[in-house]
Amino acid sequence: MTNSYSFHMGSVPLLVSVPHDGRQLPDDIATQMTDAGKSLPDTDWHVARLYRFAKERGASMIIANYSRYVVDLNRPADDAAMYEGQLATGLCPTQTFSGKDIYAAKVTIDIDDRVRRYWRPYHDKIKETLEELREAHGYALLWDAHSIASRVPTLFEGELPVLNFGTWDGRSCGNAMSDALLRVAAEGPYDAVLNARFKGGHITRHYGKPEANVHAVQLELAQRAYMDEATANYDEAKASQLGDTLWCLLESFTKTASDNAGIMPR
Repeated sequence: MTNSYSFHMGSVPLLVSVPHDGRQLPDDIATQMTDAGKSLPDTDWHVARLYRFAKERGASMIIANYSRYVVDLNRPADDAAMYEGQLATGLCPTQTFSGKDIYAAKVTIDIDDRVRRYWRPYHDKIKETLEELREAHGYALLWDAHSIASRVPTLFEGELPVLNFGTWDGRSCGNAMSDALLRVAAEGPYDAVLNARFKGGHITRHYGKPEANVHAVQLELAQRAYMDEATANYDEAKASQLGDTLWCLLESFTKTASDNAGIMPR
């Protein structure tokens, strides 16, 4: 069994998922990769570190150990496109976001094996944890934590807002919670949008089922808000300020869910 993730069980009905901060590469894959690929430029740098406060405040956390270049945990196992008409980065990518080759030569990727070894364990744990949280609390909350460079011309035009919430156009999370998140964001120093370029990937769409008392939100952060994008170095001062906002957002998410638990479908 592949140790594809690290996990912490908390005490509140919230699971924070960090699927793209993994840096590990299996030897048999790494030996086939280019220097550009092995530098892992599309990593969600330091997101697990940024959210470390969540465990201290009672949330469960699941953090991927392996790079998204091994398998992208936020894509469906059948590799169906997530955003119609836009560049698909793929379940097992062969190019970076900027178009550089990840592999030194044409390779045959055993997708089924990668899904079995790296993708399936992560998703099985999410499913198991959400079921446990819903059983214990009557509802479960999933926060899918991501980040990306502020400018990625192949994926979107211009500079990305700092806070990019996705609820699959309202299908993965109750409107009361997404509305509360936008109100909290408006009180802080960062620009925010809901269901714009990033509407939520597979994790948000697959597990968010408001009708079954499971609410899921994806937050895609622009990396300029907490790190030096040129060097990928963590900026403690920026991260501390952003962390305060993230805590307020998670607090709002959980409180609004709690306040509405009595009227949620059971």
